[in-house]
Amino acid sequence: MSDNPFFSISSLPFEAPDFDVISEEHFAPAFDEGMRRELAEIDSIASNPEPPTFENTIVAMEKTGDLLTRAQRVFFNLTSAHTNDALQEIQSEFAPKFAAHSDNILLNRTLFERVESVYQQREDLDLDDASLKLLEDTHRNFVRAGAQLTDVEQTRMREINERISTLTTQFQESLLELNRERAVIVDDEALLDGMSGDRIAAAREAASNRGHEDKYLLSITNTTRVPILTSLNNRDLRERVWKASAYRGLGEDGGIDTRPIVKELVELRAERTELLGYPNFATFALEPQTAQSPENVLEMLTGLIPAVVSNAEQEGELIKQKMQEDGIDDDLQPWDWEFYAEKVRKEQYDIDEDEVRPYFEINRVLEDGVFYAMNRLYGVAFEERNDLPIYHPEVRVFNVYDEDGSQLGLFYADYFSRDSKRGGAWMNSFVVQSHLLDKKPVIVNVLNVSPPAEGEPALISFSNVTTMFHEMGHAVHGLFSDVNFPSQAGTSVPRDFVEFPSTFEEDWAIHPDVLRNYAIHYETGEPIPQELLDRVIAAQEFNQGFDTYEYLGATMVDLEWHLLDRDNVPGDVAEFENASLEKYNLDWYAIPPRYKSAYFSHIFSGGYSANYYAYIWSEILASDAFAFMREEGGLTRENGDRYRQHILSRGGSLDAMELYREYRGGDPDVRHLLRRRGLDAN
Repeated sequence: MSDNPFFSISSLPFEAPDFDVISEEHFAPAFDEGMRRELAEIDSIASNPEPPTFENTIVAMEKTGDLLTRAQRVFFNLTSAHTNDALQEIQSEFAPKFAAHSDNILLNRTLFERVESVYQQREDLDLDDASLKLLEDTHRNFVRAGAQLTDVEQTRMREINERISTLTTQFQESLLELNRERAVIVDDEALLDGMSGDRIAAAREAASNRGHEDKYLLSITNTTRVPILTSLNNRDLRERVWKASAYRGLGEDGGIDTRPIVKELVELRAERTELLGYPNFATFALEPQTAQSPENVLEMLTGLIPAVVSNAEQEGELIKQKMQEDGIDDDLQPWDWEFYAEKVRKEQYDIDEDEVRPYFEINRVLEDGVFYAMNRLYGVAFEERNDLPIYHPEVRVFNVYDEDGSQLGLFYADYFSRDSKRGGAWMNSFVVQSHLLDKKPVIVNVLNVSPPAEGEPALISFSNVTTMFHEMGHAVHGLFSDVNFPSQAGTSVPRDFVEFPSTFEEDWAIHPDVLRNYAIHYETGEPIPQELLDRVIAAQEFNQGFDTYEYLGATMVDLEWHLLDRDNVPGDVAEFENASLEKYNLDWYAIPPRYKSAYFSHIFSGGYSANYYAYIWSEILASDAFAFMREEGGLTRENGDRYRQHILSRGGSLDAMELYREYRGGDPDVRHLLRRRGLDAN
């Protein structure tokens, strides 16, 4: 134990992980001992001879599990951002053990009796709002875990939870391998016509790294669409790349087939919620969210569909015209859409991605764009440091200072894709803020920007720029946290609220003051011309019909899977998807859902099951909040401080919508979402 870094609190600033001494063999002993210690702590709480109180029961539970939490936070970031065979083996071994450990706490009848006793006294305890919410949430978590079930039902619940944990881990590991399996190798550089020189060089280097000398590797991203499709002039290669993405996970040519995992997960989730007395998993999953029910979600989403379909059809007509100009008298195919959408964008707005990318060098975007906007809004400053251990050479670390010079915490940035990293972008916490535990936050943002060829600058798309601002929104939600209890810190809010602060920050990427500060040509040092800047901003509204259509398609597939009861889970995944899309008039072949079930990581391994709608639900709040801030003067410290005080600092210490109404002075207006997406001209 003395040789295991997890068995003691890190001596680094803010308890940052010491990656210089952490290795794979440290995790299993830390997990085993961490679970043993936490159960001993829980047993001490449950067997306390003193009458149950808020302090000796609810607060006491907040203080348990320090060793296990410390090891898990590092482990789960590594298994997502920089995994290997050893870590994956540990993950497979411990996934069911972690599920069982959680059940050992939440299904502990003696402990629940104490929680129930305190809960029944709640009106007489004179608790502050955050403490009352903690008590109510703790009680709800026990009930939703099955604390009130019979012994036989709890036994089955444990079996289901362990199996679900195993399956979600298998799904996550399969997706990582699928991205390698489905990568497209190109023999002839001539086929890459349309790609810029730096991208071709990067593709050649990526192929070489996989052992394919003098060839070119086109990576598959986590979504159905693949960004490189906008550049490839060769239609046959576009079709090949698109199909490699869209048909992954189907077991083609003896490859990985994730469909059995999908079906079993849906069945087990339905059975689990049936045990708890819910008609389906979606009803169960949405109960604690701000949306509250599938009916509320469907009412909102179906109300958007007509405008979205209309916009997408108009965009499709423009794309067909461009195809005909190229001599293609054929139906519009999915691999045509983004390629010709880029042509339409260039024609209508005179925008060429290769013209724009030189103004978005990643380091300048981060320091003079993202950090600059955070300083203008919140008065915070980021200072890079090179003395802290990191888990990969590409990771950067920054001190984060408040305006008064006090340090808020640490921020890690890990932006480039690699084979050891899963797809997508996310924020994690190595340490969460808590006054109770005297901890400050240590936050990491992870993206999947294509790395440049060696010696070349990292020029990124405007989509990548927006993603950097988005993830910083999650980061400041964690960094500005100012709460007592660790379970209420930072992003510990409902799933359909957590994307609100991140989406809100996206719009600062196109604020003229911010854009002019970071959109600088990497060679000439000249700022982006105002005329080009105007076109970049205007062009953001184009193709929003497509973007929203493919998002809604994935959202409806998610909901339909989780509205099923266990006796009606279909045998054919593709047929079910198609029927779900047809049901909502989202079955246009040219715009497939953003994720198909076989690689829908959000809902089958990422915690968004029946909650993928959360992105657009949160966007309603974000667009309304941004419109409100613009009305109040825009990019000012007064506006930023108000938002930080009412939203970013409060975490899950109050009801999420109460926080929003307190900030905004009322409910959000959905029209701001339609305007943000260019779906409403009024």
